[in-house]
Amino acid sequence: MIRRGLLAAAAAALLLANYALRPDPTKRNFEILPDMAHAVSYQSFSPNPNFADGKTLQQPVAGTVLYGSHPLHYAATPEDALRAGRELANPFAANDARALARGQIVFQNFCQVCHGPAGRGDGTVALRGFPAPPSLLAPHARGLADGQIFHILTYGQVNMPSYASQVDENDRWRAVLFVRSLQQREK
Repeated sequence: MIRRGLLAAAAAALLLANYALRPDPTKRNFEILPDMAHAVSYQSFSPNPNFADGKTLQQPVAGTVLYGSHPLHYAATPEDALRAGRELANPFAANDARALARGQIVFQNFCQVCHGPAGRGDGTVALRGFPAPPSLLAPHARGLADGQIFHILTYGQVNMPSYASQVDENDRWRAVLFVRSLQQREK
């Protein structure tokens, strides 16, 4: 009980001190650390004397992982593509209609331009003189494990660039699911 009374008295004293020390509420408060209140801001691409390279926009710290992504411990080599084929499995079931529909959208946006609408390697890029990609319906492509196709989407292969920065991890798996559905249609 005494403790509550002391706390109430201390709160009342602080409240009275607030009004006694600052009688005019229209005036600004006294700033103890003005640099904290009025920090200098820099635009992303403007020069910045605070960093050794003089740039405001800095590279992320080595080892930084993008929120929501999982680091893949594979290199962009054929050996690691085979290892990914053995170790990685598609987290989406073959009968997941929503994942398949999203995979079709991803395929149409990123893959169809080279591989064509049915995956035969006859997309508009190939028709305009760029070396045609392999057909996704060929026996070799059918024999690739899902993890291996995911590795190819992530790291690229031969003339195909990496799509890891354009297509997020789950959408790459959904695209693999859609490629499998194209292959099933052509049996």
